[in-house]
Amino acid sequence: MSHDIGVASAHLAAHDPVMASLIAAYPQPTFTKHPHYYRELMSSIISQQLSVKAAATIQARFVDLYGHFPVPKEVLATSIDDLRAVGLSRQKASYLHAIAEHARDYPTAFAKLDDLDNEAIIRELTAIKGVGVWTVHMFLMFCMARLDVLPTGDLGIKRAVEKAYELPLLPTPEQIETIAKQRNWHPYESVACRYLWLSLDNTPA
Repeated sequence: MSHDIGVASAHLAAHDPVMASLIAAYPQPTFTKHPHYYRELMSSIISQQLSVKAAATIQARFVDLYGHFPVPKEVLATSIDDLRAVGLSRQKASYLHAIAEHARDYPTAFAKLDDLDNEAIIRELTAIKGVGVWTVHMFLMFCMARLDVLPTGDLGIKRAVEKAYELPLLPTPEQIETIAKQRNWHPYESVACRYLWLSLDNTPA
C-alpha cells in the first residue's frame, strides 16, 4: 500500500501544481484496510458528530455492555433504552439496530463488499437506515482503504479546497468534482483528500 501511495502522490503532483505543493509540505498519508466491516460501520455510527474522545468513551461503554464487540443478535436483543444508557442518542441506537438487522438478514452482505465498486457499495449501505453517503465515503476510505473516493459533501474537504485553490466561497460538490476532473486526480481522489485534510492541520477522526 505504501508503494501505491507513493505512485498516487507522484501522479497527483505531476498533474496538479496545488496538490504538488501540499504533497511537498505534508507527510505521506497511510491507508489501512480494516476487514471487520460490520464492526467498523457500527463504530462509524457511534462516532458521528462527536469528538474523538467522546466517541471512544461511548464505544467503550457500548462494548462493556456485552464484554466484547456484540454480534448482530446481541444488539437486536438490547433495547433502545439500554443502548441510550451508554450514551447513545435514541436515533443512533435505532441506527445500530438497523445495521444489526441488515447483518442478520443478509449474513454474507458485508463479506461481498470487496467484490463491488464504490457506487454499488454506496447503494448497498445507504439502504440501511441511518447510513448516509458521507458515512459510506468515510467507510470506503478509512475502512476499505479505497484510493478513488471523493467525499464532496465533507465540510473539511470543502474548506480545504476553498483555501488551497483560493476560491471566493466554499465550493459546491459539483465544483469539487470539476477541480478533481480537470486536475486529473483519478484514480487517487482519496489521497488528494487526505492531503487536503492535512492542509487544515486537522486529520479526520
